[in-house]
Amino acid sequence: MHEAEKLSLDQIRAFLQASQTIRFEGESRPQVYHWIEQVLCLQQYHQQSRGARGLIRLYLAKMTGLSRAQVTRLIARYRTCGTVQPAVYRRHRFPQRYTRADLELLATVDEAHENLSGPATRRILEREYRQYGKPEYQRLASISVAHLYHLRQHPRYRERRLHYTKTRPATVAIGERRCPDPQGQPGYLRVDTVHQGDAPAGKGVYHINSVDQVTQWEIVAATERISEAWLEPVLRAMIRQFPFRILGFHSDNGSEFINRIVAHLLNKLLIEQTKSRPRHSNDNGLVETKNGAVIRKHMGYGYIPAAHAEPLQQFYTAYLNPYLNYHRPCAQPDLTIDEKGRTRYVYHRYQTPLETLLALPNPAQYLRPGLTVAVLQRIAGTRSDTEAAQRMQHAKRRLFTQLRSAPAGPWK
Repeated sequence: MHEAEKLSLDQIRAFLQASQTIRFEGESRPQVYHWIEQVLCLQQYHQQSRGARGLIRLYLAKMTGLSRAQVTRLIARYRTCGTVQPAVYRRHRFPQRYTRADLELLATVDEAHENLSGPATRRILEREYRQYGKPEYQRLASISVAHLYHLRQHPRYRERRLHYTKTRPATVAIGERRCPDPQGQPGYLRVDTVHQGDAPAGKGVYHINSVDQVTQWEIVAATERISEAWLEPVLRAMIRQFPFRILGFHSDNGSEFINRIVAHLLNKLLIEQTKSRPRHSNDNGLVETKNGAVIRKHMGYGYIPAAHAEPLQQFYTAYLNPYLNYHRPCAQPDLTIDEKGRTRYVYHRYQTPLETLLALPNPAQYLRPGLTVAVLQRIAGTRSDTEAAQRMQHAKRRLFTQLRSAPAGPWK
């Protein structure tokens, strides 16, 4: 019907009586609302008598197909606001707590530490705010691990960070075949080698990785060869870098560690030597996980010529090893035994190796002569976790630039 909003009251009454069996419906909500507003305005609804208003209400319901209750609500909106407009739908949104600056800060932390696990990253954020007093970490210091992973999926974060990961180990015969039992005492090392590839130009460099079983204190070194003559000075230098006395030395069955020279060195230092048992792949699992999580993450899988072992060793001693032990949280296991007598390791504590060492009863009793707890704490407090990570990353970039420009041959 054309100009149906201009009918008089008599015409409306006659129309309603003649169209009782006919049903009308509007095409769209904006069109219906606009038409209702026109009718109410032209009929001067607010000035009509009660009977006339009821007639207009029936007419609106008939023409639009709306229920009586809906029409009543729209008339009330017209009388209040002077217009009938569709209500703009607004989806409920929780207030945004973490800002763009927080995403940038999280990306910076992950870039420096090379994407640690959620609990370890959360521990770093907490330490940056509570221990080192950095106000920009206030909101991130209390973030949950689940929401941390959620922020890592944010488009702004992913513009900043892309990373790729992978891992691998090795195996073969002088020490006792058994799994060491440190009884909660630091000083029992798990040791393994990581080879940085081969090329026609020659062998790649070898990384020596050693991890304390109790505190996860980790010392990494580099050497050109893994023969006995090359390994002895490297092992001596590694043992000197641990803050506590070494009591045990556990490795796989590779000949680089199971030989007379290494056995003589360990016997001279009164260090017990053990080796992995057959069909017990977890005997040296701790250090093998560190091979992937630390060495492969920072050094990659590509070939690095053996001639570059010396600058790599300097980088490890001055930058990587202090970062790993004073500023990089790692999961510390809690041993539980279930109702069936099975041993379970549960990982709830994330703390740096230094924090784990200091949490032991009377940690000073394990330290080397001349070394105190205050000295270790002073070293850790020199810079924050992220500052130490950025310093290490800067040194690593300088190292790789130096290696690429060195005449020792091509490497990837």
